Amino acid sequence: MAKSDDMLTINATIDIPAAVLQAVVNNAKQMAGKDEKGVYRVDTHEKLCELISVFLEENNFLDYVQDINNYR
Repeated sequence: MAKSDDMLTINATIDIPAAVLQAVVNNAKQMAGKDEKGVYRVDTHEKLCELISVFLEENNFLDYVQDINNYR
């Protein structure tokens, strides 16, 4: 995702299925691999934030929030 001057970083509390978090952890660890001591060095929190940001951008979250009908 390209960074833009009009982007803000926020902290939000959201509900996600446990399976989603487990998939992120498993895939992030697989991508990072183990270091020489056999330890995974990956920030799974940051990876989840990146994935959510990309998902929101690709699925046009701006259009979604601009539609008053989505505020039911």
